[in-house]
Amino acid sequence: MKLTMAVAALVATTALAIVSKPVEARALKVQTSQNSGISTFNFITEKWAPKLAKMTDGAVTIDLLPIGSVVPYRDTLNATSMGILDGDLTAIGYFSGLDPALALMGDLVAGYDNPDQMQMFCEVGGGTELLQKIYDEINPGVHVVGCGPYNKEALVSRVPIRAVADFQGKKVRSPEGLPSDLFARMEASPVSLPQSEVFTALDKGVVDASDASAYSNNQKAGMHEIARYPIYPGIHSMSMLQFTLNQEVWDGLSEAQKAIVETWWQAMIVDLRRFSLEEDQKAVAEDLAGGKVEIVDWPQSERDKLRGIAQEAWKSYADRSELAREAYEAHLKFMKSIGLNADASEAAETSSN
Repeated sequence: MKLTMAVAALVATTALAIVSKPVEARALKVQTSQNSGISTFNFITEKWAPKLAKMTDGAVTIDLLPIGSVVPYRDTLNATSMGILDGDLTAIGYFSGLDPALALMGDLVAGYDNPDQMQMFCEVGGGTELLQKIYDEINPGVHVVGCGPYNKEALVSRVPIRAVADFQGKKVRSPEGLPSDLFARMEASPVSLPQSEVFTALDKGVVDASDASAYSNNQKAGMHEIARYPIYPGIHSMSMLQFTLNQEVWDGLSEAQKAIVETWWQAMIVDLRRFSLEEDQKAVAEDLAGGKVEIVDWPQSERDKLRGIAQEAWKSYADRSELAREAYEAHLKFMKSIGLNADASEAAETSSN
């Protein structure tokens, strides 16, 4: 009897020790493409980073870092595969130099009408799986948790640009790759400048217009004080974000934790899109009330004309690598499935026969 009671006491003590033992949290160090202090960065870090800890009872936490805080923005993918970072939450387009497929995955310029369509491509159109395949071939060691955009960018301009023809002869600041190709095809002169120099370039007339950021971000940066003809809703750019983790870090999570991390990403990116849209709408209302800007909203006929020109740029990039061709065809197949861009899909089918 005494032995039984002793054993019971030992079992109870051991169980209490197991239950009382603090959980050792897995802290994920993830560099973003967001600048510290901007509203979207604050939204993610203040509202959504704490949610992951709550969802995992403290077993997994995430430390979201601003752009350039550990490595340069174009190095986050390699830093993640090497374990310098646990992951990145950044723009896919930054890695276009690794393979043309990433230009098509990062921003299919003038392709989708809204962020929800591009998110569907990632979630149900095979986009996430294709991005994983690309990295497995050209930069192994990372796991793609998910991808998706959070906003369709506006275009800031010093002069009214109301149609495709109005781009002719204009100097437009543009990132390299597909956006630059698109502007050149409209007979504009693309100018490569870092984001930090856009305001000064517009102010001094070095450029007439600029591929910059979301409407609200442009407003807060003072762009509309000197470029009073923003094109909104945007006509060209919808940058795709990715959330990746180092493969060993991912493999070290339990199956339940992996499912929670995926769910966290999916919920966060949807909420970020909602928040960003609200910020844009508030900024538009403020600008209109103050009489500061004339918002240029292109008619659908001109948007369709722009997409037709963009299709030629997509095809050009598709011919540059096997992975790029696969990315191109995946986009067109999905767009056709939702009734978007049927002409481009038919062209792709014709060229493949």
